[in-house]
Amino acid sequence: MDKMITSVDWTLIRAFLAVAEQGSLSGAARVLGSSQPTVGRQIREVEETLGVELFQRHAKGLTLTEIGHAVLPSAQTMRDAAGQINMIAAGQDRVPTGTVRLTASVIVSHFVLPPILARLRADEPGIQIELEATDSTDNLLFREADIALRMYRPDQLDMVTRHVVDLPLGIYAATSYLDRVGRPDTVTEMLEMDWVGYDRSDLMLRGMRELGWPVDRNFFATRTDDQAGNWRLIAAGCGIGIAQVATAHTNPAVERLFPDMELPALPIWLTAHEAMRKVPRVARVWDMLVEELPRAVS
Repeated sequence: MDKMITSVDWTLIRAFLAVAEQGSLSGAARVLGSSQPTVGRQIREVEETLGVELFQRHAKGLTLTEIGHAVLPSAQTMRDAAGQINMIAAGQDRVPTGTVRLTASVIVSHFVLPPILARLRADEPGIQIELEATDSTDNLLFREADIALRMYRPDQLDMVTRHVVDLPLGIYAATSYLDRVGRPDTVTEMLEMDWVGYDRSDLMLRGMRELGWPVDRNFFATRTDDQAGNWRLIAAGCGIGIAQVATAHTNPAVERLFPDMELPALPIWLTAHEAMRKVPRVARVWDMLVEELPRAVS
């Protein structure tokens, strides 16, 4: 283990961890924002440096060898230590300048955050923003983001969380679609029309079944798991869909159906590592999000 710590570059350790956790070079490349050949080269290099075989190659990917399993805990400890070092160093900054990395869902990133971040840039020109629009869950512990906006309450240790606002949902369709097929008078009529929904995700299916609507994947005539794409399909006239009210209200080409029907709202939680939450630039962005998000979705 001493040889690994003193001889192997941290970049190679990150590649080893990514492949061990993802089970393939392609999966590791996506996580690292790298290319598959580069990750493959890094794995060969770390194995040559250590003089051992860390992975067994097979048709479906890579699995850890016995020595690979033995190395893994030490590599994970190195990653934890690197994350802590970064947070301690960042915590020494007492001036609200520098970069703050946010991660939020695709829809929130596209339709809710831009005007808030524009005001932030006007008020705090010394703060730079990196916005990661993704529906995956980044790990704040390893500084993949400074602040995360989540639709659920994270339960990681050493995290500060705050429920900021609930995003109301509504049922929408393009005026062009409704002009073509007619406007439903009842829920039964509405459920007989074309719908836009998710493809592999069952999130919308579960929500609709909770409303007593017995639907399955084939119920949706047009399907995509991309949230922004889902909304664009609704607005283009592919059918009826469920969308955030704040997003839909910005588009005059759509109409809300059955506005009195109550749908479950989506909570927004802010999350940051407790060490980063006190950094002035992070604290400033956090406070502005707390202040502005309720206004943005009202």
